[in-house]
Amino acid sequence: MSLELGVHSERLRLRAPFRISRGVKTHAEVVVAGLRAEGQAGFGECVPYSRYGETPASVHEQLMMAGARLATGESARAVVDGLPAGAARNALDCALWDLEARLGLGDVAERLGRAAPGPMATAVTISLDTIAAMTAAAAQASDAPLLKVKLDADQPAERLHAVAAAAPGARLIVDPNEGWTLSVLKAMADTIARLPVMMVEQPLPAGEDAGLAGLSYPAPICADEAVHTADDVARVADRYQVINVKLDKAGGLTAALAMADRARELGLGVLAGCMVSSSLSIAPAMWIGAQADAVDLDGPWWLVDDRAGGCRVERGVLYPPQGGFWGVSGARP
Repeated sequence: MSLELGVHSERLRLRAPFRISRGVKTHAEVVVAGLRAEGQAGFGECVPYSRYGETPASVHEQLMMAGARLATGESARAVVDGLPAGAARNALDCALWDLEARLGLGDVAERLGRAAPGPMATAVTISLDTIAAMTAAAAQASDAPLLKVKLDADQPAERLHAVAAAAPGARLIVDPNEGWTLSVLKAMADTIARLPVMMVEQPLPAGEDAGLAGLSYPAPICADEAVHTADDVARVADRYQVINVKLDKAGGLTAALAMADRARELGLGVLAGCMVSSSLSIAPAMWIGAQADAVDLDGPWWLVDDRAGGCRVERGVLYPPQGGFWGVSGARP
């Protein structure tokens, strides 16, 4: 089977600035892989992440090199597996799942032996900002059952209390994005214990989290930047109780499924996560969400314009895309 790979970058405008402890973005920078064969096309999207040394240009170059290998007749699965874990492999792996479904080799549901994901509660992110702005954002999202609160080391308790007061019915994921020290984490324990906090995600910098081993804390601690693939999970199992599984870290749906399975084998919880992205990223990630303890897949909620027929988030519930969007046989909507 002759395969042709097309690659392009897109800059998707956000409806509000997205701030975390490391910086702020106003657009989602994504790279799309289109894999074509026998008159059909499959697509996958990834989000290059500078924290992991990726740029749209570097990911584009990786994919173009993969395309050159495909042009020699090398199998698509071998090419995917030959890429390092990360955004480029994610885009190509998801494009391959989609293409194989279009070619009649089986919908994703058929190949996994699972029902297609249905609506699921997802965290809605409250971006790091002034206390007044975070209060207003939480009030607007107060009908969501779960909020992810981005924090840094500047007034974290005050910001968290303000969000909780503005959305009293919501559970909370606290996410400092590596922005705390162990002393800040310990100082926040009483606040965490008093509020409906579901988990604290990656409070310390990856590689500087040895102090989490054996730590008794009022909420589970989730690894994000500290763990990328299935091979990493055992290494951090003494420090974290939950693993954030993201396709862009693991390198696609195939690797993300393996990562979630490894977390389960070790008795750890699973958070299905994403980057700020379109529904083309979220559709495959919903397969992780369907088996996760918690879901954080609100990427398209941040976009001014999402892809036609894509997912939607209403009152903190993520709804699957329209039939034919990704991973199924038949025409696209």
